[in-house]
Amino acid sequence: MDWGISAGHIQLLAAAALAFSMLIYALLDGTDLGTGMLYAFHRREEDRHVMTLTLLPVWDGNETWLVLAGGGMLALFPAAYSIFFSALYVPAFAMLLALVLRGMSIEYRDHARLERRRLLDTMLMGGSAVAACAQGVMMGALIQGIPNDGTHYTGNSWEWFSVFPFFCGLALMSGYTLLGTCWLIWRTEQSLQARARRRGLMLGAVTLVSVIVLVLWTGALHPVYRAHLQQLRFTLPLGAVLLICAIGFCRLLHSRVSMLPLCMALGGVMASFGLLLLALYPAVIPPGLLIPQASAPARSQGFMLTGFALLIPVTLAYNTYGFWVFRGKVRFSRRASARLSKPK
Repeated sequence: MDWGISAGHIQLLAAAALAFSMLIYALLDGTDLGTGMLYAFHRREEDRHVMTLTLLPVWDGNETWLVLAGGGMLALFPAAYSIFFSALYVPAFAMLLALVLRGMSIEYRDHARLERRRLLDTMLMGGSAVAACAQGVMMGALIQGIPNDGTHYTGNSWEWFSVFPFFCGLALMSGYTLLGTCWLIWRTEQSLQARARRRGLMLGAVTLVSVIVLVLWTGALHPVYRAHLQQLRFTLPLGAVLLICAIGFCRLLHSRVSMLPLCMALGGVMASFGLLLLALYPAVIPPGLLIPQASAPARSQGFMLTGFALLIPVTLAYNTYGFWVFRGKVRFSRRASARLSKPK
């Protein structure tokens, strides 16, 4: 499809659409995964029931962005898709299996017997942790660099099994858990909310340190990354946003407006994502496969971008409507207590 603009601009729009989909996925489903990992710190059935209810209306809509990002990568950058998933079969399949297990546990836990409910809770916690770690490992392997000849993967399938990708996995788990904590501050009340507030400061500090180490380590991996991060006209504004969000999070953690800590955490994630994009640009598969080399033909990208132009607003509207309909605090009711304790 001819948009009346140059092939180079279409390629940049395609890269921006893909990056936007990945960012929205990290913001939305990262919150879900973080909440799932937090089940490990909440043993009371009432707390876990409330946490599940906060996820039920939104978790499947959030994961739509993962499908959009994966499908978009295949259509917009087929060479990058082939190289990326050929190198990362193991963490990719681990992530997908974990997402399936956690989705099943979210849907069925409140309808199961008590002993099966415990198994489903373990699946939810484990699935959330494995999915978050696998996503971080894939991100780390991409930043570290994937061997290729421009069209095919040329590695041994184990480049991801090293220190830097696993550090990225732990860093992403920390960030997702922070988002999950902020989600509970916003959506719950009383003791569950109070415990989330107490946990928030520690998780915020761990996540901030992890981001700083990750950015510095990324700069040390390759001279090109370092040169990009030394462009202060970009690095300073992004770093300032990250610092402002960190300070705002500390000051607003106990605010009466319970959504504000989540807003600060989301802003910090966006700034961190921007710093990593700055380091990698214009590579799609670092260090050598650039946007023009990995792109599909301009007509194919134009056709797909037309679909993106329709799908992204619709998906955003769907997510927004879902959050609006199910807004407000989630409470544990006596009716729920009787239903959960009733043998089945």
